[in-house]
This record gives sequence, structure tokens and C-alpha cells, in this order.
Amino acid sequence: MSAQLKPRAETAPLAARLKARIAREGRISVAAYMDACVADPDVGYYATRHPIGAQGDFITAPEISQIFGELLGLWAVAVWQSMGAPKPVVVAELGPGRGTLMADARRAWRSVPQFLEAVTVALIETSSSMRDVQQEALRGAPAPVQWFDRVEDMPQGPLIVIANEFLDALPVRQLVRRGVHWHERCVAVDRHDAFVFTEGDALQAEDLPEAALALDAPDGAILEIRPGVERLMSALAARTSEAPLAALFIDYGHDETGFGDTLQAVRNHAYADPLAASGEADLTAHVDFAALKRNAKTRGLDVYGPMPQGALLLKLGLEARRDRLLAGATPAQRDSILSGAARLTDPRQMGALFKALVLTSDGLAPPPPFGDI
Repeated sequence: MSAQLKPRAETAPLAARLKARIAREGRISVAAYMDACVADPDVGYYATRHPIGAQGDFITAPEISQIFGELLGLWAVAVWQSMGAPKPVVVAELGPGRGTLMADARRAWRSVPQFLEAVTVALIETSSSMRDVQQEALRGAPAPVQWFDRVEDMPQGPLIVIANEFLDALPVRQLVRRGVHWHERCVAVDRHDAFVFTEGDALQAEDLPEAALALDAPDGAILEIRPGVERLMSALAARTSEAPLAALFIDYGHDETGFGDTLQAVRNHAYADPLAASGEADLTAHVDFAALKRNAKTRGLDVYGPMPQGALLLKLGLEARRDRLLAGATPAQRDSILSGAARLTDPRQMGALFKALVLTSDGLAPPPPFGDI
């Protein structure tokens, strides 16, 4: 099946829809703006384009080197073995992009036939056009594949989750400190018919997250919070009463909760104005790993990391896998293999900016390579 994008002529452009909404309802939160731009089912970013790759707007680690998906696939096998090799087991990927990571992971699984007999792949994907791309990428590969809209929709049982650059795309609320109060940062339309940032009324203490109450914030400080993280942690924790669970998150962000506006747009592999070309650019914001850890721990999950992506991949055997690929490569392939491996691990590139964090149900052994620390 070929991937079909929705023709933009079917409906009004997203910017027009948002302006009409603001005219009816008043200013909308940054989170609502971000959600509409990325996830509108008719004219949102992921419904109307294939954003990943050289011809898209950005490139992700699985597209840079096959080693990334292979190593994470073998990581899933090691975690499964630490669970006692249960049958069946589900390996789920959140936001699977073009299906490249899972295609590479499943190729690595061919060396572990017992795992292939036990595993079913679940892809959490809401975009129908991206599902088509994933189906094509995974056609004919071992292990059955199922698609779901939400983690909650998956069948119960032992679960291993992989989420690469998923959390950064979840909408963020931005709170602005003014004097002694916090205000919701919002999006409105100015007299020139352009989107602008503005602020809502002062928020009451009961409407504020714990971090806003605990941190000493200067005037004008911006605090970002992700309601979607709380929902995801709740969904994952709910499964642990019945079966073991491990979840690996790889994303870019900061180790400690702090202040700052990290909302950004990427279009044609360059940064863009988040308020321009609504629905035409990828919108993301940095992941607060400290908040992620707090959310997970309050729900009884064990937490490991974060660890820099470069360190994770090197400890999982990137250099050995790179050298095996080089042994049978042409000169052109050698350059690609070497540059891809370096880009994933070099601290000046993705190696330090991206971090890995693992959550597990209580009682599981520390996942590799965190048990080596």
C-alpha cells in the first residue's frame, strides 16, 4: 500500500482554522496551539506530510545509521530475558516515524529465534499516512505488527517500550511568572492578523504544578510542563500490576527542571518561527527529564538515567557492530557507516544532546547498560 497524504485543498488551512477559533473563544494556550499544529487530524503537520529524512524537515537517529535500531532491538531482547523470557511479549514503539527503527530491530531479532517466537510488535501511531509508510517499511519482516492510537489500547501482558524522539513532540504548557503570580502563556491574533504570544489571567495555586510552587522563579521566567507525560506515566504504571514492564525513552532535553522557552519549529532542516506557517513545521520542546523521573517514581516505577545517548550506544556495542559492517563495505558505504556512527555518539553532535532514560516495573533487574554503572 502506498502512503497517501491528505490533500490540503480538502479543508481550510490550519492557520485560518486557528484564527477562527481564537475569534470565537479568545486566546488559546501554547499547548493547544502546539497540539493543533502537530496533531490536527485533517490539516495538522503529521496528517499532511512525511517529515522525516533528507526530503523532509528533519532526520532522526534511526535514519542516520542502521546500528541504532539494531542495538535497541537487542536491548529489548536482553530486557525480555531479564523478565524471564515470557511468552508472549509485546515490544511497542511510540511515534515510530517511518518504521526504520523497528525494521532494523526486527532484522537483529533474527539471531534470537526464541524471541521472535514470543514477540508481537505494537506501533503507537495516530497518523494514517505515517501508518501507511510504516506498513511498507515492515512488510515481510518477522514478527506480527499491530497499530494502536494509545498505550491504553494495547493488550495486557509483558511490555517493552521504545520511544525515540517521542516526548519532545508532546504539547507543552508554558507558564510565565509575573510578580507573585503565574500566568498561562497563550497565542492570540494581533491587529495585523498575525499570531502573537500573550498571557492569560493569574493562575490559582490549585491549578499550578508542584514545580511552580517549589521553585524560586524570577519575574518573566517561563516554566514548561507536559500534561501528556503524566498521562503516559499513569498508563504505563497501570500495566505493572499485572505484568512486567520496561520503557526506554531517548530524547533531547535537560537533566534538571529549570526556566526558559524551548518551544521550537523546524522546517526544511532549519529552525523557523513557531508562530509562522502553522501546521507546516515540526513543533517540539525540550524534555524535562527531572520531571519525567518524578512522575514515574510517584507511580511506583523504577528509574534509571538519564544517560547520554553516545554512552548508551557505546556500552551496547556500537563500535563492535560498526566494525562488522565495515568489514564487508564498499568505500562509499564505509564513509556512511563511519559518519553515521560518529554522529550518533560524538558529544558535539547527538551523543550528549540526546539522553536515554529507562523506567521499569518494581523488581526487575537493572536494564543494560544501566546495571553496569
